[in-house]
Amino acid sequence: MDPSLQIILILKALTEVAGVAFLGQGVLWVIAGAKREENLVYKLFKLLTSPVTKFTRAITPRVVLDQHIGLVAFLLVVVLLLVLFALKANICVQLGYPNLNVPGCAA
Repeated sequence: MDPSLQIILILKALTEVAGVAFLGQGVLWVIAGAKREENLVYKLFKLLTSPVTKFTRAITPRVVLDQHIGLVAFLLVVVLLLVLFALKANICVQLGYPNLNVPGCAA
C-alpha cells in the first residue's frame, strides 16, 4: 500500500472517531440535560473529544466564547474529514483506481 494513502487512511479513521464522539456527546447533551456531567458515557465522549476541543480553543480568537468551542471543534472535524476524503480520492486516482485493484481505495 502506498505510504501516503496509508497515512491519509489513518488520519481519516481518527477523524471519524472524533466526529462520532462529538455526535454522541451532542446527543447526550440534549438527552441528559443538566445531569450530563454525571453520565459516564458523556464523560467518555468528553475525554475523546478533549484534544480536538483544546486544539480548537488554541487556534480560535478570544472573541469565540468558550460555550461555542464544541460546535467550532465539530465543524473543524467535518472540514478535516472532507479534506481527507478529497485527498484519498486524488491519491486513488493517481494510483490507477478504478481500473486497477488498489488496496485501501475500494472502501
